[in-house]
Amino acid sequence: MPDASTASGLDVKEILDLDRAHVWHPYGPMPGRQDPLVVESAHGVRLRVAGVGELVDGMSSWWSAIHGYNHPVLNDAVREQLDSMSHVMFGGLTHEPAVRLAKRLVDLTPDGLEHVFLSDSGSVSVEVAVKMCLQHWRSLGRPEKRRMLTWRGGYHGDTWQPMAVCDPDGGMHSLWQGVLPQQVFADQPPAGFDAYDEAYARHLHDVIGQHAHELAGVIVEPVVQGAGGMRFHSPRYLRALREACDAHDVLLVFDEIATGFGRTGALFAADHAGVTPDVMCLGKSLTGGYLTMAATLCTERVAAGIARGEVPVLAHGPTFMGNPLAAAVANASIDLLVGQDWQTDVKRVETGLRAALAPATELPFVRDVRVLGALGVVQLDHQVDMEAATSAAVREGVWVRPFRDLIYTMPPFVTSDADVARIGRAVCAAAQASGEVSA
Repeated sequence: MPDASTASGLDVKEILDLDRAHVWHPYGPMPGRQDPLVVESAHGVRLRVAGVGELVDGMSSWWSAIHGYNHPVLNDAVREQLDSMSHVMFGGLTHEPAVRLAKRLVDLTPDGLEHVFLSDSGSVSVEVAVKMCLQHWRSLGRPEKRRMLTWRGGYHGDTWQPMAVCDPDGGMHSLWQGVLPQQVFADQPPAGFDAYDEAYARHLHDVIGQHAHELAGVIVEPVVQGAGGMRFHSPRYLRALREACDAHDVLLVFDEIATGFGRTGALFAADHAGVTPDVMCLGKSLTGGYLTMAATLCTERVAAGIARGEVPVLAHGPTFMGNPLAAAVANASIDLLVGQDWQTDVKRVETGLRAALAPATELPFVRDVRVLGALGVVQLDHQVDMEAATSAAVREGVWVRPFRDLIYTMPPFVTSDADVARIGRAVCAAAQASGEVSA
């Protein structure tokens, strides 16, 4: 790789040397064993990478950059807000960007979600959601309702309570078994957006009923299970959960951090089922990928229950809660999304991914190919060889980040048909390369 200087004055070798010595990357060892690519800039759907050139971004920076990068509308929103106020504490103070954002989220999300707690990240929004459930019942004199139920195959984040409701075997947190709170796990939902099994719906009802006396809430990723396996399930199971929770007096939480803001073809995955949860978590594409921010919404019932307790306040307060810069760009991102025909864009990307990933079905080591909205997944019959798969995709001019047995893509909604086709070719090439190494 050439030692071209970056805008900071460091050449690429210096960046990589310092990175290896000091920077701990997600789910990586320290020091790192493989050099990451050095991104110099990003614009539209392309990343400019030192020594490589331009790569089409097939990952939307982990679900978040739905409008692409360096968008003039979002840039202007940040600049305008920066001129007036970059941050102010949220305790005892408020400001227009956060208030506007809260009202916008209440208007857009399913009816009944009236109250918004802003935080820094998706994982923290799940921490807040679980705390809401626990504190609700404690405030009502039911402290025995202190466990959460979820189904197998889920992923909700890497902080404490979220780890406890990730799949205990495949959810990347098996190291912490015996230390994390012991939650209740239902069977994994049957695979397939259009597949529905009445027996499984009865299973959900039965397990919720069996544990209702100790359950504060049920938390699931609606329609798409993300980092736990990129699996799709029928929206009808969300209705089954709503009915079971209502029957047994248990709160229902939807983690829409990954699925919110159009990724599955509906504005929120809950919309596929016409269901309102008691609590909803949002994040990732909330700000269009510009700044870290998340939100936990709840119904009046949840808030009123907490308010009746000996401690009548939600006991949580992030330092950067309601950050004005993040709130301003979130408002701009939402306006940009709903002000255009995003459904047509997502459907267009979905159609393109179906066609572009179809050749992967012919590969002998591919177990499944599935597409929903602007999300495409190729599942192998073996663990992905990361180096081989990533290198093959880069040779095709695309950035993807496989994990476990999955090579997947979630392009920005603005990705052109030609770039969607290129992403499909890259995913197929990555699958082919990984399969050849494992053979």
